[in-house]
Amino acid sequence: MSHPFAFDLDGVAVGGDRLFLIAGPCVLESESHARKLADAIQRITSDLGVPYIFKASYDKANRTSIRSFRGPGLVEGCRILKAIAEHNHLPVLTDVHTPQDCAVVAESVNILQIPAFLCRQTDLLIAAAETGRAVNVKKGQFVAPGDMRHAVQKVRESGNPRVCLTERGASFGYHNLVVDMRSLPMMRGYAPVVFDGTHSVQTPSAGDGVSGGQPEFIPVLARAAVAAGVDGVFLEVHDNPAEAKSDGANALHLDRLRGVLEQLLAVHAAVQAHPLA
Repeated sequence: MSHPFAFDLDGVAVGGDRLFLIAGPCVLESESHARKLADAIQRITSDLGVPYIFKASYDKANRTSIRSFRGPGLVEGCRILKAIAEHNHLPVLTDVHTPQDCAVVAESVNILQIPAFLCRQTDLLIAAAETGRAVNVKKGQFVAPGDMRHAVQKVRESGNPRVCLTERGASFGYHNLVVDMRSLPMMRGYAPVVFDGTHSVQTPSAGDGVSGGQPEFIPVLARAAVAAGVDGVFLEVHDNPAEAKSDGANALHLDRLRGVLEQLLAVHAAVQAHPLA
């Protein structure tokens, strides 16, 4: 069922009747690698009829270790993202970490993402909203789902109605996340909702200066989220997770993407065919 606050993102209906996908590598490792993944994912989503938004970060500002790879930076990263958007004719999403970056990044991408750790940062939310680009706010690991209405209000009251929310798990003790599926319909009361199937299986900072993960549970949680009625799914996808420069431990292998999407589409069709009164 379409969401009352649905919006169009360059041909992708966020909150429409069709399940959409946000996917790509965690971070831009190189232009050639990003293009390779964008092309491969686009071929799969095109075959399956899944609306697709490419995702990658130009800077991972919250890496566990100071020695971790962060990305190509603002200028080069935005150039790569804009090139992919124009070459593949895809809407593109990336993270922003400071209010000062928002206007610059908005010139290259279609949707600005507020990282989970920053979801309460008023100045960042307002700056993102004022660009006129759509805004995806990730729910903080420390935030109750009902409190995300305040983040939505900050964006909307800054003059931007195009906002969605993403669930990525809640802290449960040290180095562990859990997903409370009740959060999905709760947050959907405020805005269209996306489920992040890859960060939700992360084990934050569980390694020696890096985060671990349990990628075998990505399909399980994603199926449950689609059954709960989300509007879209967010997956970090990599062709060689073992060698990924960021979040490889919780990434979905590219080879598994088609099978996972086929399952999710089947679940989504069943839910659409039998809506609850």
